[in-house]
Amino acid sequence: MKELNPAQVARYRRQITLGGFGPAGQQKLLDAHVAVIGAGGLGSPALLYLAGAGVGKVTIIDDDVVDLSNLHRQVIHRTAAVGEFKASSARREMLELNPDSEIELFQERLTWENARQVLEGADVVLDGSDNFATRHVASAACAQLRIPHVWASILGFDAQISVFWADHGPVYEDLFPTPPPAGSVPSCSQAGVLGPLVGVMGSTMAMEALKLITAIGEPLMGKLGYYSSLSGRWEYIPVVGNPETVAKLRAEGPVETGIMVPSGVGGASQSGVPEVSEIPEGALLIDVREPEEFANFIIPGAVNVPLARITEEGFVPAGVHADAPVVIYCAGGVRSAKAVRALQEAGVSGPVSLAGGIDAWLDRQG
Repeated sequence: MKELNPAQVARYRRQITLGGFGPAGQQKLLDAHVAVIGAGGLGSPALLYLAGAGVGKVTIIDDDVVDLSNLHRQVIHRTAAVGEFKASSARREMLELNPDSEIELFQERLTWENARQVLEGADVVLDGSDNFATRHVASAACAQLRIPHVWASILGFDAQISVFWADHGPVYEDLFPTPPPAGSVPSCSQAGVLGPLVGVMGSTMAMEALKLITAIGEPLMGKLGYYSSLSGRWEYIPVVGNPETVAKLRAEGPVETGIMVPSGVGGASQSGVPEVSEIPEGALLIDVREPEEFANFIIPGAVNVPLARITEEGFVPAGVHADAPVVIYCAGGVRSAKAVRALQEAGVSGPVSLAGGIDAWLDRQG
């Protein structure tokens, strides 16, 4: 075993002192490579703790840029980083914390075409992504590459986490065989999220990675950890793996997600409905979010007609047949696309969806 130098001992001595960890555990961290998908809410604390602990190489996979609305929970980023790629912002802060870290950036979306190449060589993958397409791609790639896969997700005040590892325990598809229909599970922008909750889960993800690398403790395999932030309680639910699931992932790759990613530009979106990026002057604005969402913040002048009302057979909102243009919006563009499609099926062709919803509109106000 290589001997730690004095500078490493000085930096990591509080870890080295731990019984059962010692210099050997620290050397394993220094030799390790961890890939982290997402430098957002979950990735922020995880990346900082991985760098602080002395993980030798960290690959950050993220194609997004820092937004003002990220900062209350994505604590690795600073206000000055708004508009910068999250991966490069995160790298700068990690190096401020630990200049000896090797930080590799992959500033593209993880896809089945690139996943194996990007993740190959990693000892552990942390999946802090916010969409089902990426989660299934990550799971299939980890199964094929035989890499442990630490996953967590947030919904409102609650969160869940597990460690998946093909041939050692369950994989993600044992828990979630197929993705839910697009728009059926609210995003953070719809359901909301408090910063400390993602801090708890991102830190737990980092801890699971350290346990896997150093072989201390018991990784959270075969169990789903469910955390309620409002009660402060953890529950653990058994998860059973099926070897056929792994065999299918290795033979066929990730399951088909069928998830629409909004294009964010004018014209016809990938949802197949007309959309606009800017609100035309004098437009009738229809907000199809739920009343409690509408009560929090709105685009001035909008009227609230929840999606469920619009999809009722034969219902057409008041003013839709007037001469003014009609723009329908929701949180991120999924529900508004459904509303436009429902009106099209009812024979109303004028309304358009606001690309990116009120989230994109608010971003432009900042």
